[in-house]
Amino acid sequence: MKEIIKVKGMTCGGCRAGVENALKRVAGVVSVEVSLEQAQAAVEFDEKKTALKELKAAVEKAGFTAE
Repeated sequence: MKEIIKVKGMTCGGCRAGVENALKRVAGVVSVEVSLEQAQAAVEFDEKKTALKELKAAVEKAGFTAE
């Protein structure tokens, strides 16, 4: 499954990398592509291993707002 998560609070490449790393650490995540310009993360994941709410929680834990 692939989902787009809107991410608020990213201001630089370090922020983008922080969001990407946080999402990659979630079990079941297959791929992550974070766009600073579009303020979003495209995440492909195995819905049997994780859920969208877990991905959003990882973004929030990294210090950003996920929608």
